[in-house]
Amino acid sequence: MPSTVLRQTVLAKAHHVVVKLGTQLLSRPDKQRGLDLPFFDNIADQIVALRQRGLRVTLVSSGAVGCGMVELGLEKRPADVADQQAVAAVGQRRLMDHWADAFARHDLHVAQLLLTRGDFDDRVRFLNIRNCVARLQEWATIPILNENDTVATDELRFGDNDMLAALTTNALRAEALVILTVVDGLLDAAGQRVDLVDDLAQAGGLARPEKSSLGTGGMGSKLDAMRLVTEAGELAVIAHGRAPSVLERLFDPQRSSGVGTVFLPRARKLDSRRRWIGLTKRPAGVLTIDDGAVTALCQRGKSLLATGITGLDGTFERGDVLLVRDAAGDELARGLSNYNSEELALIRGKPSSQFEKTLGRPAYAEVIHRDNLVLLGR
Repeated sequence: MPSTVLRQTVLAKAHHVVVKLGTQLLSRPDKQRGLDLPFFDNIADQIVALRQRGLRVTLVSSGAVGCGMVELGLEKRPADVADQQAVAAVGQRRLMDHWADAFARHDLHVAQLLLTRGDFDDRVRFLNIRNCVARLQEWATIPILNENDTVATDELRFGDNDMLAALTTNALRAEALVILTVVDGLLDAAGQRVDLVDDLAQAGGLARPEKSSLGTGGMGSKLDAMRLVTEAGELAVIAHGRAPSVLERLFDPQRSSGVGTVFLPRARKLDSRRRWIGLTKRPAGVLTIDDGAVTALCQRGKSLLATGITGLDGTFERGDVLLVRDAAGDELARGLSNYNSEELALIRGKPSSQFEKTLGRPAYAEVIHRDNLVLLGR
């Protein structure tokens, strides 16, 4: 199938879109301090146009720290965590004022959701995010998400809003993530836009390390976000947010050609539970398995048994998500453990017939049951 037709085909399947905008994109292009308010209006106009065509749109918007810097008269982004949190607290209100004004022109309300990484690690809160956004969409309100910079610590941070946008896309089961940035998409070695990507492993070599002075992400973080979304079975796009009518053109089959880089979804589509296990909750520990266990998991669809485990790292409880690696260190799967780390250290490498005697209680035959296991990149 020609790439243009393939792009049109996958984009036409999108009914709910998550759109992420970074601080640099939202800032004034004339290098003056502050955010570009006419651009807010432009994005609101495009989102309204998509809604009129039946698409639901959820926004992930950076810019709180940038707004706070302007309001407080700061020239440089603070390095101290407490200063960053205070600046974000000042700027978040102003950021939402700008979005509220932009959508008020269309008689639409906006709603603010401030999240931390822990909101996605917890299964109940993960589901509550989806339920809340669904209700807001029913009320003709634009959900606008941002990291809760005022309380987040390193342990609870996403790292940047690219990851927040990807996790949000998976939580909402939205069919598309669009990251709008200040470049035309993923660029190849010659600086030319890549139209279509179906192999993220190859695309990773094109990522450049630089990032803006205002933002916290870069192309590497955007490709990480693309991987999370496409692994779940949805499509993702990186495009220039300043391109004329970029959102409207992207989802118009007659006009989408040449707009951004489209990352194709995997053939499988994960349900909500498997997205949470395999792509959302952070692993509490790591298991290394032998070649026989690799074959059992990846080729035969079996559960993970203790006999195939050659190493374990981390302190974890029963029900925690564990990352499974092969002997070379490649990530194979993630799954819910039937044992805590102390128990697993005792039964590792042993047949299940010895578990009850070793642990002094009835025990599961599987360390990770296949129903609680998600294979990665396969």
